[in-house]
Amino acid sequence: MNARIIFLLAGLLCGAAFAQEGKSVSTGQPADKADKVYSTNQVGTPAAKGGKVYSTTQAQPPDPVADAVKKRFQLRFNDLDITAVRRTPYGLFEVQVGADMIYTDENVSWVMEGPLIDATTRRDVTRENQEKLSAVQFADLPLDLAIKQVKGKGTRKLAIFEDPNCGYCKQLRHTLKDVDDVTIYTFLFPILSPDSTVKVRDVWCAADPGKTWDDWMLDGKRPATVQCDAPIDNMLALGRQLMVRGTPTIFFEDGTRASGALPLAQLQQRLSASR
Repeated sequence: MNARIIFLLAGLLCGAAFAQEGKSVSTGQPADKADKVYSTNQVGTPAAKGGKVYSTTQAQPPDPVADAVKKRFQLRFNDLDITAVRRTPYGLFEVQVGADMIYTDENVSWVMEGPLIDATTRRDVTRENQEKLSAVQFADLPLDLAIKQVKGKGTRKLAIFEDPNCGYCKQLRHTLKDVDDVTIYTFLFPILSPDSTVKVRDVWCAADPGKTWDDWMLDGKRPATVQCDAPIDNMLALGRQLMVRGTPTIFFEDGTRASGALPLAQLQQRLSASR
């Protein structure tokens, strides 16, 4: 969960403790612009590419009770940029803050952070909702910012955000060696260290970026130093707009996403189901 949300929830708990002694505290300070929470219903290409923004969620019918809960929540947590509040079938209200989910009752007397697990099916309801709400239009991804690799006929498609120093990304790359009939769009996303940015530049500027990327991720062959105008700022901006919180993050052709190095069977199943 976003560290800022955890901090504010902790502040509320501290406030409750002080209130019992007749004291009051603020739940937090106004959000700094650098800490902006990106909304799940606004994603698109970076501003340098035209700033296209498109919606990933369908409009919901009005719910006066949910609207009232949103107002109460905003009064108690006025530093949070609330994306939406939805009524759930399990008696709680789901408060969406960017890519994060918080749960509360109708009076906002109780607040709980996820994950919320369905005890009957063992499903992670929070994660499922996050993936559903953060889905993208695959056809609208700025594929000119990605490295394209075609295996076999390439009829299936996926896009992956990867950092060159990410161990799970390397694990996923080894898994992809056993996947055929797929077109892979790799968005380089250097977030782990300054060295990641250097490697991304050298890969992007190489004569054959796809081979250079595989040489590094699969065989540990460091890319040669090359200078060019790599669109790293645009890559990072795209990842932020798509709420990519870590690597690897995979987007399938139907717009759904998955995080982490999926095992081969699950990856094949998701690829086939997304067409």
